[in-house]
Amino acid sequence: MSLSAVLLAAGSSPSPSPSETPTTPAVPSLQDAQESATNAAGWIEQNWSTWLAIGLRVLLILVIAAVLRVVVRRAITKLIDRMNRSVNSVDGSALGGLLVNVERRRQRSQAIGSVLRSVASFLILGTAALMILGTFEINLAPLLASAGVAGVAIGFGARNLVTDFLSGVFMILEDQYGVGDTIDAGVASGEVIEVGLRVTKLRGDNGEIWYVRNGEVKRIGNLSQGWATAGVDVTVRSGEDLDKVRRTLSEVAEKMSKEEPWNELLWGPIEVLGLDSVLLDSMVVRVSAKTMPGKSLTVERELRWRIKHAFDAADIPIVGGAAVLVAEDPDADPTAGVAAPSAYSNTSSPQAQAATPLTPPSVAK
Repeated sequence: MSLSAVLLAAGSSPSPSPSETPTTPAVPSLQDAQESATNAAGWIEQNWSTWLAIGLRVLLILVIAAVLRVVVRRAITKLIDRMNRSVNSVDGSALGGLLVNVERRRQRSQAIGSVLRSVASFLILGTAALMILGTFEINLAPLLASAGVAGVAIGFGARNLVTDFLSGVFMILEDQYGVGDTIDAGVASGEVIEVGLRVTKLRGDNGEIWYVRNGEVKRIGNLSQGWATAGVDVTVRSGEDLDKVRRTLSEVAEKMSKEEPWNELLWGPIEVLGLDSVLLDSMVVRVSAKTMPGKSLTVERELRWRIKHAFDAADIPIVGGAAVLVAEDPDADPTAGVAAPSAYSNTSSPQAQAATPLTPPSVAK
């Protein structure tokens, strides 16, 4: 049998059924691997310039954002330091006494600098992130729309939180009060022990701690800025010698102004303002002085103490409260102050008869 007949017979033999086909996986040949590598190399060769340009653009955006953030933060820090130096330069002048202390300025500058640096970092990094997404050809319109809707929803849901935060920022920027100040916030009053962007802590007169939301504060009365006024009202008898009273008060004021520590707490002379009111049995003399902030009550207590001692030594009685008792003259007639009896007290007198109302006539039935 020839070779061609054998090959023909082999070609005409029935093929095996699918169930009889072996399940051995096909091993990729060397030619297939070479074709895949060629395709990958061609794809990389076609797109490498695009990916390199995108990578360089992203890197450039990150570098510029980092450098800009460092420069802006350093500029804010230098600006805050310059403000502190300008304030320190006037401490020795007349205006220096009206300014807050060094610790107060330091805390305020740190708070302002922290807020400004945080805002600057948020703006710079947020802008850089959006630019990077735009570099990858990502459509930012849906993202920005979703962020806008989410921002509106969060704003409505947390409007009190936003109000508290904004009020805290403006409170710090305007230097309305700081740590150590004694304030009246309307809803609470006391000494400020901590100032935050959302909540301010106050220490009350009885030691309690008040947590006051900055957005709830409608008015602020700061008792620690500038200067305070100490006022004392001295009530004496209406017949007292006013020149003697003024002279005694002036001596007390002059002596107190020269003694320590009152000469440091008093920022002005103690003045006898004169008569504040004149009554039938008494008169009030007003004494006032300009003091260090928050020290008015201390000065008033000491001033009352000294005035009482000085008046006792000068035999000037201080009156007030109950009615003034006048010493009675033993030779005076005790009936002198009694009014004469009225003619109307006797019912049979003509005056009483004339004042008696007439009986109304009877009504005929």
